[in-house]
Amino acid sequence: MDNGGEDDAETSLEESSNVELESKNNEIWRLFKEAQQNILYLNKQRVKAVDELNKAKREKQLLLNKIEQLEKENKRVSGKDNLVVCWELLLRIDSMVLGGMVSTEEASKLRRMVIDSKVSLVDVFSGLLQQRDAELLAELRLFSEGSKRKGYHVIHICTEMEPLISVGPLAPYITGLSRALQRKGHLVEVILPKYASLDLDEVQGLREIEADSSSFFNGQLHGNRIWTGVVRGIGVTFIQPLYFSSFFNRDGIYDHPDDFERFTYFSRASLDYIAKSGKQPDVLHLHNWETAIVGPLFWDIFAKQGLGNTRILLTCQGFDSQCLDEPDKLALCGLDPGRLHRADRFQDTAKTHLVNILKGGVVYSNKVIVMSSMHSKGRIIHSMSHGLEPTLSMHKEKLLVAPYGFDNSTWDPSTDKFLPVNYSTENMRGKYACKVALQQQAGISTHASSILVGCIISEESGFDLEKLKAVVRNAIREGAQFVLLGNGSVSTTYRALRSFQEAVEDSNVKFFYNYDEALSHLVFAGSDIILCHSFHEPLLQVQLKALRYGAAPVSEASGDNHLRYSSDHDHEITKFSQFMRSTFGVMSLSQALDEMKNNPSTWKTKILNAMKKDFSWDSECYETHVSAYTAVKSL
Repeated sequence: MDNGGEDDAETSLEESSNVELESKNNEIWRLFKEAQQNILYLNKQRVKAVDELNKAKREKQLLLNKIEQLEKENKRVSGKDNLVVCWELLLRIDSMVLGGMVSTEEASKLRRMVIDSKVSLVDVFSGLLQQRDAELLAELRLFSEGSKRKGYHVIHICTEMEPLISVGPLAPYITGLSRALQRKGHLVEVILPKYASLDLDEVQGLREIEADSSSFFNGQLHGNRIWTGVVRGIGVTFIQPLYFSSFFNRDGIYDHPDDFERFTYFSRASLDYIAKSGKQPDVLHLHNWETAIVGPLFWDIFAKQGLGNTRILLTCQGFDSQCLDEPDKLALCGLDPGRLHRADRFQDTAKTHLVNILKGGVVYSNKVIVMSSMHSKGRIIHSMSHGLEPTLSMHKEKLLVAPYGFDNSTWDPSTDKFLPVNYSTENMRGKYACKVALQQQAGISTHASSILVGCIISEESGFDLEKLKAVVRNAIREGAQFVLLGNGSVSTTYRALRSFQEAVEDSNVKFFYNYDEALSHLVFAGSDIILCHSFHEPLLQVQLKALRYGAAPVSEASGDNHLRYSSDHDHEITKFSQFMRSTFGVMSLSQALDEMKNNPSTWKTKILNAMKKDFSWDSECYETHVSAYTAVKSL
């Protein structure tokens, strides 16, 4: 019996132990499940927090975008900055003159008052611009006090202006130079034809002047509609013919069989408008053959109509387009063909039975500026004048050479919003970060010692793709990387780049077919070298942007003889040309790669010095034009 009791006790203890173990297991399992639930909860909370953070970031960005949009819209609608208010008042004064409300003499005084007092005018007149002309005139007369202005009043009569209508280098030149002049205290306005293809969304305060405006053409007066507005802080007047409405209501602005008639009409209408509105500019600035006829029109007809103190300056983007036509056609705008069809005036040198409009513009202008960043005055006259050498040689004392510029507010690596990291000569670390970002975006090796060459290819860049292929292949063998950015919207460029890629199949070469503004900024910022077709390219301004962003501009055509000094031709060159000739201008890509590898400290010094140079519109281009304005006003 005793043994039986012991067995029962052991059994009881064992059962008790099992119950306790099971209880502990259950507790552990409960705690595990609870912990698991807590982990799941925490994970959910973390995911929720991340989602909320991302949502907050998105909302913040949307708010910032909205604020920026509202600020832009507010600026666009209200136009309260000094230049816009100033120009809206000046254009309203023009309307008052044409409407007969004020005399040309009083209008001149009111314009001077607006120009001299433009800062204080904002507070007084920004809320009065919606008033009728009579009410606004009363306020202007009350405010009519001011000192003599110091800057020049310049009127451009031209056929292009960025961003309204752009075909070639004239468009960015007009806007870039005009803004630079106004930043330095000069008053600049532009007169354009009212093309059907104008981008009018870029015009602030566009309004039609409700007054009769007619101009002489083909023996009688013809009516025009006159529109005014402000573009990038510049006052712009648009002339729209009524009877000859088809002149500017067509596809394309050049290369029409009646171009002489179209632009002669516009030139005469511009002068008629200036005279009737009572403007008395210091300089009428003409551009290329299209408005060169303003010169003889001014001196033969309009200088006697209250414009005796105005002078004429002609700018030529080149001499390849001159416009030759029958002498009798000069009578369409009121000129005397018999008096002008002479060897020392309009008669063409080779085709003596025709008149040469650009030649006449050179003869009848007080100064002529030839836009060329790299070529000397002598080379332009003797090798690039397209038959005008006798005329240019005769008038060489009034010829000046000016370089193109670029917009250094948009193209500045220290403030560029498109770059992942900004940089300057004081801190170049951002330049290397941009290089890595470009390499990553291109999917090429990010090895620090790799030399990255950027290249912008478009219809305007002028590259010989066969020659470029050979240059790229040779550079790849030397360890270079390439990023080539094209313009896929142009089918010929797209096909050429496709063929290029097939011919140069390499992991260190990346092609981007579609142009992208942000990527173009990164190409300049991330590249060590920018390969250019030449340094004479005025439209894309590749070489200027490269210098600004610390990338060496190197020409695909090595040993360019045009950049070598010559005792006969190479005097009177631009500062930009002098700089390029002494640094990167006579260097091939192979030589540039060698110098980067073998003399890195020397190369770095060259790059930093180049970045410190100012080749924007505000620098040498501005200085040359103001010098020309000063010279003609002293005549």
